[in-house]
Amino acid sequence: MKATELLYNLGQSLWLDNITRSLLTSGTLRRYIDEFSVTGLTSNPTIFDNAIRKSRDYDLAIEKKLKEGKSGEKLFFELALEDLTQAADLYRPIYERTNGVDGYVSLEVSPLLAYDTKSTIAAASDLHSRAGRPNVMIKIPGTQEGLPAIEEAVLSGIPINVTLLFSREHYLAAAEAFLRGIERRLDAGLKPDVGSVASVFVSRWDAAVASKVPENLRNRLGVAMAKRIYAAARSLLSSPRWHRIYNLGARPQRLLWASTGTKDPKASDVLYVEALAAPFTVNTMPEATLNALAQHSELGSILPPDGGDCEKVLEQFAKAGIDIDALAAQLQDDGAKAFVKSWNELLECIDSKSTAIKKAS
Repeated sequence: MKATELLYNLGQSLWLDNITRSLLTSGTLRRYIDEFSVTGLTSNPTIFDNAIRKSRDYDLAIEKKLKEGKSGEKLFFELALEDLTQAADLYRPIYERTNGVDGYVSLEVSPLLAYDTKSTIAAASDLHSRAGRPNVMIKIPGTQEGLPAIEEAVLSGIPINVTLLFSREHYLAAAEAFLRGIERRLDAGLKPDVGSVASVFVSRWDAAVASKVPENLRNRLGVAMAKRIYAAARSLLSSPRWHRIYNLGARPQRLLWASTGTKDPKASDVLYVEALAAPFTVNTMPEATLNALAQHSELGSILPPDGGDCEKVLEQFAKAGIDIDALAAQLQDDGAKAFVKSWNELLECIDSKSTAIKKAS
């Protein structure tokens, strides 16, 4: 049995961290669903930039939209929604079968809005409305300015993928924003069954400290932080406050492990997948990691609910001079800036393609 199926049987959702038009038209995404137990999908500006820049799959669509007078950001979101609504339709049977727990695709609001609460709320509402699919999640960063937007979006009934979470404190703040949104829905007499995931970035921790720690600590910080967050989530989701909303029809916000592709060429190609096996979580992985996982037939141990040895491991990093709290803040800030850089590169790609297509027509 493939390790992908083993994870699925364990109760962990496997989502693909990629979207291209060719994945849809070639039947590859359908095959991943059927053969690799893939039950969802995430996207980001870098993914779309690569998809558009490195192929001609979008040229005809861009040409058509240019003739309609569209350009830049508006043109991009139309392309993205075309891809993601098709993917959402593929996953819709899973969404229906799981009563809205699984089967989601994710689309990110403009990273330029990461520190603009009001504009983030408006963008999330607009994108979800235009998608017209209940299983399209909108990605909002878990920055301080993003948290009120998450609460308001949940209040509006929009499924939210909270992104750019690195630490336990980041996660708890995001979970609180989700919970407040649900409680406000209940107070307003609205149904509380709004889907959400909290995306914890893993491998970036190890990349950040690779040159700063001894060999015995290489590739251990990301997993230790994930274990700490998992323990906090298990405790939080079993609290009386959360049980109250479950009893009234709400569903838990699931942890999602993001940035799970192995960066270190000396490490296992499925390092973070095997280390983070846990029921009622999601692992969104790059295509290369998914295909590597499908070649395996075994899994490691399941994540311990109490975080296992994570605090002892984190103590070793502290002794090695790593300030976890400061690094978490830096990683979130750097992540937001990297998303902006990717977004600008994406729009430059759109403009470049548009110019070339205009000249050729």
